[in-house]
Amino acid sequence: MADNSIYIGQSTKREVLYLPLANRHGLVTGATGTGKTVTLQILAEGFSKAGVPVFAADIKGDLSGISQKGEPKDFLLKRAKKIGFDDYTFEASPTIFLDLFGEQGHPIRTTVSDMGPLLLSRLMGLSDAQEGALNILFRVADEEGLLVLDLKDLRALLADLASRGSAITTQYGNVDARTIGAIQRRLVVIEEQGGASFFGEPAFKIKDLMRTTYDGRGFVSVLAADKLMESPELYATFLLWLMSELFEELPEVGNPDKPRLVFFFDEAHLLFNDAPPGLLQKIEQVVRLIRSKGVGIYFVTQNPLDVPDTVLAQLGNRVQHALRAFTPRDQKAVKAAAQTFRQNPAFDTEKAITELGVGEALVSVLDEKGVPTMVERTLIRPPSGKLGPVDPAVRQAAIQNSPVFGEYDKAIDRESAYEILQKRAAEQQAAAQVEAKRKADEEEAKRQAKAASSSRGRETATDRFVKNVASSVGRQVGSVLVRQLGSALVRGVLGGLLRR
Repeated sequence: MADNSIYIGQSTKREVLYLPLANRHGLVTGATGTGKTVTLQILAEGFSKAGVPVFAADIKGDLSGISQKGEPKDFLLKRAKKIGFDDYTFEASPTIFLDLFGEQGHPIRTTVSDMGPLLLSRLMGLSDAQEGALNILFRVADEEGLLVLDLKDLRALLADLASRGSAITTQYGNVDARTIGAIQRRLVVIEEQGGASFFGEPAFKIKDLMRTTYDGRGFVSVLAADKLMESPELYATFLLWLMSELFEELPEVGNPDKPRLVFFFDEAHLLFNDAPPGLLQKIEQVVRLIRSKGVGIYFVTQNPLDVPDTVLAQLGNRVQHALRAFTPRDQKAVKAAAQTFRQNPAFDTEKAITELGVGEALVSVLDEKGVPTMVERTLIRPPSGKLGPVDPAVRQAAIQNSPVFGEYDKAIDRESAYEILQKRAAEQQAAAQVEAKRKADEEEAKRQAKAASSSRGRETATDRFVKNVASSVGRQVGSVLVRQLGSALVRGVLGGLLRR
């Protein structure tokens, strides 16, 4: 590998990815089982060795092997010899394991407020009206200084919004109770999918994706996504949030000699499926502008048609593995994939896509002048790390030796909207009870006064004696009841404060 490039494989020449142009984004496509994951691994290894941190989702668990030194198996050595990879060695890449559920890696969280209404609406699949209500909720929370950190905060705010009805409608617009109920039901679905694990504190810091080792290699942050893929909306929204955080937080760096970070977005079709036009426009904008932050985005999916044209046009570095053309729809996809390359007169690109073997791909990258090279039929180099998943014990040891060990592993639940609204509700209930007792006392006093007035002229000395005794006893009983009620209310308010 030259100092400014990553070796991909061998065609009629060495196929390399130039580091100064690696932040111009890329695309790795191909049918299941054709070698996309290995291509992702060798690219991640190359970036890491060049000092570029990497983030990648591990859909099947196979990518975790990058953390371990590979084994000299015959088929790997034969591939290396065939392509003239004379300096092929086996080595591990420095790896940080992450997991939204905290089971196979360090927990990774954000707050509801940080995610914002747009991505949250996408996550929950909300309608326009429901998204409008969510926007009002965030506005109210901001104006009233209520922290919305986790899903219980969000649920409490939704209930509070529903209870305030006309006051909210007058100030912000109509918020229908049925709309609030529909959002609450969607929250239940997200919680059942494990989404509650993602929201809370301590929130993940973007700087922890940018780590390098003492000897200058980039850490590969591997997100365990096998369980996460059972909830495609959560997976896609999480990666989109992470990408947007990189865009928002990182400063402009112009055209660096190599990327500051490379971000692999596996199963990229999930990002674009059913996304509303407004969200697609924002994704396209982020992809277009994030390269000036030194970040390269590499989409991994089955077919280029999975990616919208506005995004596809920005992906200069491409690796196309085999596609199968069994149906008319498949044939259309193959033709479209072939048309995305700069054609090579030496072979028929469309035909070649269907004939590629496992570990073979069509490659076109940006040359040193930023111009796409002619597509070449390429044998992909073998990886230096282990092929396949690591043992759970090995993974656990890597987690305990990680540079972020202990930073995110214990959740924090500080005072936020849920606790504040609970306290407010308790105070309002106490005030309502006091007011109800005051009115009851007034009514009783009026009744007694009226009764006394009607019988004043006819009561005997005995009657007056009995009345005075009863009045005295009543005052004593009333005093006891007031003291007991006051004590109960005080205990209720202090209980909330103590729990907090």
